[in-house]
Amino acid sequence: MLFDLDLIKNVYGQFTQKVDMAKASLNRPLTLTEKILYAHLHETTKLNNFKRGADYVDFAPDRVAMQDATAQMALLQFMQAGKSKVAVPSTVHADHLIQAHIGADKDLQEALNKNNEVYNFLESVSNKYGIGFWKPGAGIIHQVVLENYAFPGGMMIGTDSHTVNAGGLGMIAIGVGGADAVDVMAGMAWELKMPKLIGVKLTGKLSGWTAPKDIILKVAGILTVKGGTGAVVEYFGEGAQSISCTGKGTICNMGAEIGATTSTFGYDNSMRRYLAATGREEIVKLADQIAPYLTGDPEVYANPEQYFDQVIEINLSELEPHLNGPFTPDLATPISKMKEEAEKNGWPVKIEVGLIGSCTNSSYEDISRAASLAQQAVDKKLKAKAMYTITPGSEQVRYTIERDGFINTFEKIGGNVFANACGPCIGQWHRDGAEKGEKNTIVHSFNRNFAKRADGNPNTYAFVGSPELVTALAIAGDLTFNPITDSLTNTEGKQVKLDPPTGWELPPQGFDVEDAGYLAPADDGSNVDVVVKPDSQRLQLLSPFAAWDGKNITGARLLIKAKGKCTTDHISMAGPWLRFRGHLDNISNNCLIGAVNAFNNETNKVKNQLNGEFNEVPATQRAYKAAGIPTIVVGDHNYGEGSSREHAAMEPRHLGVRAVLVKSFARIHETNLKKQGMLALTFDNEADYDKIQEDDIFNFVNLDSFAPGKPIDIEVLHSNNSKDIIRTNHTYNSQQIEWFKAGSALNLIKAERK
Repeated sequence: MLFDLDLIKNVYGQFTQKVDMAKASLNRPLTLTEKILYAHLHETTKLNNFKRGADYVDFAPDRVAMQDATAQMALLQFMQAGKSKVAVPSTVHADHLIQAHIGADKDLQEALNKNNEVYNFLESVSNKYGIGFWKPGAGIIHQVVLENYAFPGGMMIGTDSHTVNAGGLGMIAIGVGGADAVDVMAGMAWELKMPKLIGVKLTGKLSGWTAPKDIILKVAGILTVKGGTGAVVEYFGEGAQSISCTGKGTICNMGAEIGATTSTFGYDNSMRRYLAATGREEIVKLADQIAPYLTGDPEVYANPEQYFDQVIEINLSELEPHLNGPFTPDLATPISKMKEEAEKNGWPVKIEVGLIGSCTNSSYEDISRAASLAQQAVDKKLKAKAMYTITPGSEQVRYTIERDGFINTFEKIGGNVFANACGPCIGQWHRDGAEKGEKNTIVHSFNRNFAKRADGNPNTYAFVGSPELVTALAIAGDLTFNPITDSLTNTEGKQVKLDPPTGWELPPQGFDVEDAGYLAPADDGSNVDVVVKPDSQRLQLLSPFAAWDGKNITGARLLIKAKGKCTTDHISMAGPWLRFRGHLDNISNNCLIGAVNAFNNETNKVKNQLNGEFNEVPATQRAYKAAGIPTIVVGDHNYGEGSSREHAAMEPRHLGVRAVLVKSFARIHETNLKKQGMLALTFDNEADYDKIQEDDIFNFVNLDSFAPGKPIDIEVLHSNNSKDIIRTNHTYNSQQIEWFKAGSALNLIKAERK
């Protein structure tokens, strides 16, 4: 099935003219990123030389994608917008609520039994408002988007941070919160701060054990988890063109782990091959007509330092396989150094489980290369010493790899194929024994490895690598094994070496599938009823947040001062909590339960200033709310790193938190806070973080004159009767201040509609 052909024809029909106008206005060559952004300016936005990292710009994305966990809240909000149909092509993908435990068939049936109410809601809302619905088992949103919707030069947003995966097909694809998706689905402009540009020049060519995954693992080590914040990463060079389209997707996917707005590659032959293989030859014909416009200008790539804010160069011929971790995706270790690092840091070296797949690495190429190693293990009489699991990215990939014998090969070494869903990558893994909390090591080809993320055990050391390396390590069962140099002892006692993996970029016999899992919406959804039971524990209709009273916040208390890394997983955990993603009050019971309290170094234990007792964070906040006392949350650097989940902003808002004051924010989370009517503030002097005490009282001095670019001062009263005036900064523009005044961006949409 070929989707959106008319849309793509329309985009390409205007693309060259818009890019030419931008080049004339800016009077210089353009990067690919700039071409796509300027070609997607909203009709109300005047062409200008926008300042990177400073100017807010309104855009008109081509489409919206939502996964089931975030779609619930996004669509509950959209239902309040008063629209009869979405304004742009939109899809919902049921991939997050399937828990991996026994195997694909049983796990999928269990998910259908447990989540039937939510699936029915999502399917009926999609049917009513003209949204395509991909059923449970159809696949992971990002792989399905790459196979069906992504196209060179397009622009899309999605309610998942790994929406950026579509950059592998030359898109500008950006992860957002549900409120942003509502704006676009309602036909409104979508706002983004003009991103800075990071150019990554790839020379040489991958070979042997090195895979596309190693490129982004290397980049993560260079830029760290916050080095890409506010920037688009654009890959170019001969090395970029030598990488498969799905390999490019893997690299773009993990751009989320460096905080990048998105990542992208220029249109090339690998994209042509992938589009053709997935039944989109018509798009190839259209793209070829404007091919020079679907990549950066030659002058840019010849002199990248003149056009990018930062340039990184990586020689793929010299790149080593990497393992990143534990507990953070930017701790990059070349495989040749792993033994030394493991010994130095006391990492458990026995590997308990190797897991491949997920949205990051579940392409046919990934699976075929991993299968080549599994077949070697069979041929060389090796047994996998670790458990081994495979998560296909889509039903199309799963069906094709089964047809081609790869699943049978994996089963020969004890591999277990999970459902086509996110599974362990997002904590949807019922790992038997994890509840014991034992110290152990796993290796996987996923994208994130924060503490407790995969299995809920804070003592699981998770390392990220390519599917090939993960497979080799699962066979060896040893974190220090280097397949390039080391041998293994087989069942006959002989020393054998694994040869470098081999595979196919695309299936030689073509892709195949019986039922891809897509349900088209009704042409007219006016007669479709969407039912949410009043007593449901899974779904809850939303009530508007209260508007600002125009006064300074006074007498506020500290809910928690978070210490160190505080990701969206810490603020709103996934795993078992995913079942409440459509019920704001229920899921708010996980609000900030993973954040480390700076005053006692414990999680989910804060002091209630009303009675002096220590209690769980949500319970303490509910007590403040019941007493009518405003509160604030204080945090460290890159607060809100990780997922796009807007629940991390909606939960504290729902419970009565008024402001979040931190050293720095991750991009998506800061926007989510703004959209929900919260104050997102940063310390003018980061050292003031240390002045915040557990029993402080906070009085806002000049919030009543809230204005763009104007700092907000807070009087902090300490228990010893001393006080500090702390200056805070913000990035609100005039429009965003109106969101705050109205109580939320959605409130403003509704008010304007009336």
